Amino acid sequence: MGARTKHTLSSVQIKAALHVNREMLQFYWTVGHDIVVLKAEARWGSRFMENLSRDLKELLPESKSFSPTNLLYMKNFYLMYQCALSIAPQLEGQLGSGVITPQLGEQIGTDIFAVPWGHHKLLIDKFIKVPSKALFYIRQTIENGWSRSMLQNFIGTDLYERQGKALTNFKNTLPEATSDLAQELTKDPYSFAFTGITRPYNERILKDALLNNITHFLTELGTGFAYVGKEYRLQVGETENFIDLLFYNLNLSCYVVIEVKIGKFEFGDIGQLGGYVVACNHQLRKEGRDNPTIGLLICKEKDRVQAQYALESSTQPLGISEYDLEKFYPEKVEGTIPTIEEIEMKLSAFSEDD
Repeated sequence: MGARTKHTLSSVQIKAALHVNREMLQFYWTVGHDIVVLKAEARWGSRFMENLSRDLKELLPESKSFSPTNLLYMKNFYLMYQCALSIAPQLEGQLGSGVITPQLGEQIGTDIFAVPWGHHKLLIDKFIKVPSKALFYIRQTIENGWSRSMLQNFIGTDLYERQGKALTNFKNTLPEATSDLAQELTKDPYSFAFTGITRPYNERILKDALLNNITHFLTELGTGFAYVGKEYRLQVGETENFIDLLFYNLNLSCYVVIEVKIGKFEFGDIGQLGGYVVACNHQLRKEGRDNPTIGLLICKEKDRVQAQYALESSTQPLGISEYDLEKFYPEKVEGTIPTIEEIEMKLSAFSEDD
């Protein structure tokens, strides 16, 4: 079988599996809707779930999806995301009937039904009373191709609380559309626990540890980051300059200069970072291809007022964040983009997931 044929077959299989997943989730939504709207437990007693489970198993003996526990998840699946309609009230009329239609907005109709059931069960366990967090992690899962273990990992690192929280001057130095996206790609603090550093260290040790774990580092930076170089050399006049870490972000179409400091932020740090950003714009940025370069300083500690003053003093788009070494990732971190085999294996297990 030729490579092109294999690729086409795999694409068809994945599309078919995703279609099956979507249909299954729509069915679960309808079941949850009926349980809630009919007030089934109040009308038919505390053993309603057990009785419904038995009836459904008799009707569909080959299915393993109708345990009382999974039926409760279906109920909460509907409750949690129906509650999320307060975030998107324009969808209320379409979802209120419990019928999933093609006219659903992207946030509810596309995102929710594109995520595996096992992911939803985890999100229901964690965020049944805060659906906005669940929707955030659903979007991140779709954008990054997270497995369930990766989703659980990032929940454990408090990604929701960290995402987009860096101190920046982007609103004053970038166009509005770009500034919002650039801000959303930042974190504060960054979790560098994957480096495994537990002893005294200097900046070289930290930077080497980051690059020795480049897959983890890129995962922590977020979607679209591509590594360009470490101690990247820029000749400015007669002076050699070396950028700690240089990346390119495909979503922003720009270079990203990252300086790592193991101490507390100082005013002078922002001048150095801004100089590197200007140098990159002159020497690396291609007009018509690249947007203005962005600089990010990641330090161990910062005084927020001092950092804000420093950012106001610069005309370059810069951000300041801290890093944390204390929260540990699982020993094995799966890829942010699953293989075809992983997708097929996980999707084939959905119908067996209680």
